[in-house]
Amino acid sequence: MASRDEIVAWADDYLDLAAYPDYGPMGLQVVGAPEVRKLVCSVSASRELFERAAEAGAQMVLVHHGLLWDKEPRRIGPVLKERLRALFDADLSLVAYHLALDAHPEVGNNALLCDELGVERDGRFADGLGFGGRLPDPVPISDLAERVQERLGRMPLVFSYGPELVERVAVCSGGAARFATEAAAEGYHAFLTGEADEPTKHAAKEAGVHFIAGGHYATETLGVRALAARIGERFDVAWDFVDLPNPV
Repeated sequence: MASRDEIVAWADDYLDLAAYPDYGPMGLQVVGAPEVRKLVCSVSASRELFERAAEAGAQMVLVHHGLLWDKEPRRIGPVLKERLRALFDADLSLVAYHLALDAHPEVGNNALLCDELGVERDGRFADGLGFGGRLPDPVPISDLAERVQERLGRMPLVFSYGPELVERVAVCSGGAARFATEAAAEGYHAFLTGEADEPTKHAAKEAGVHFIAGGHYATETLGVRALAARIGERFDVAWDFVDLPNPV
């Protein structure tokens, strides 16, 4: 058993939370039980996740996408009300880390995606949130796309407009399609993110870069699992990952 506040303070510091201004309050979003025996993690906050966490006997839920965002209404409507009810009824704390978890060099989504794909990181990308690097052996885009499918468990969307062989790859998970032209300008042959925007296809074509969308959800499962494992090891608490797949 460990202190909720000690876990959150450690995670805030470990992720250097203050260095990544975000679209809403990050860290502890909903206060629950003061002591934690079990932690449940997943990508996005939802009522189903909270109910599953309660069934699993957890005291804390760790997510990448939390409940509170600056651009959303301050009014608590029916959906948020029921989500909060599920947390309150089970005395669950909700902890969320967004950009700071994308960017972290050890447990971050982008660092771990590079590792999964064999990209040897040699620099930052996408305003310091992502990474860029090289493949030890250049490969056709079809081989890289197949590797993405194997590692993420879903068929990626590919706009193939780059060179015949891919050596330099930029990675920024989630909804970062806007960085496709920046990837080309910085000399990357391929750019991996979660999802495409409507203008992405022509932007990639005109910039001459391969664009790979591996799925917003699929590209952001690694970070919460890695962070939960670190917390579990450091504070001697049990943890589980709740997989709630999303085709987006």
